Amino acid sequence: MVATPIGNLDDITLRALKILESVSVVACEDTRHTGQLLAHYNIKKRCIACHAHNESESAKGIIALMDSGQDVAYCSDAGTPGISDPGARLAEAVRQSGHTVIPVPGASAFVTLLSAAGNVGKAFTFEGFLSPKKGRRTRRLEELVSRGESFIIYESPFRILKTLEDVRSTDPSCHVVVGRELTKQFEEIFSADISSAIEILGSKPSIKGEFAVVVIPSGGACDNAEEDQDS
Repeated sequence: MVATPIGNLDDITLRALKILESVSVVACEDTRHTGQLLAHYNIKKRCIACHAHNESESAKGIIALMDSGQDVAYCSDAGTPGISDPGARLAEAVRQSGHTVIPVPGASAFVTLLSAAGNVGKAFTFEGFLSPKKGRRTRRLEELVSRGESFIIYESPFRILKTLEDVRSTDPSCHVVVGRELTKQFEEIFSADISSAIEILGSKPSIKGEFAVVVIPSGGACDNAEEDQDS
């Protein structure tokens, strides 16, 4: 399970390159996307598709390759497989078949944002993408906010304002750290109260790029920072 860059291709690890060079086959969420990464590093490998819509069926073929003695690397489009990306069902199927699943760690958008977010508290929840269904999304936000701990969500540029509005409706006094286009040319990270964050993004003529957002509920890490330091 090979983590790949979330934007900047220089973020790939030396170990990941060695693995990609050594395996017989590279399974990919998108063969075209991973093909570009392999071409950038002049790695020529057979690529097969294994994405969210065919993961269970594709796993059977990957296991057959492994049964025949071939090593297979799996790459999702960006970041770490299985983290808001395909890969979890594949890993489970491979392990159940008696083969070894080896993680090759690297980039992950939520860890990248957390490293630059500042004081978000000792504990946090990685939520990823919220449900597109209003009722389910609202209930989940209420559950997350009620814990009083920071949580991280992912969102597309088309839904980011609507999602932040839902966050504000759930906790009008919360604080957020917003990351957009992480590690890419137009990377943007800012910290603000929820209303200011909505105003900042709403003032843009167009919103582009994928988002990761740390939500710090009111009474959470920002409010308790001095208390934590004194304890």
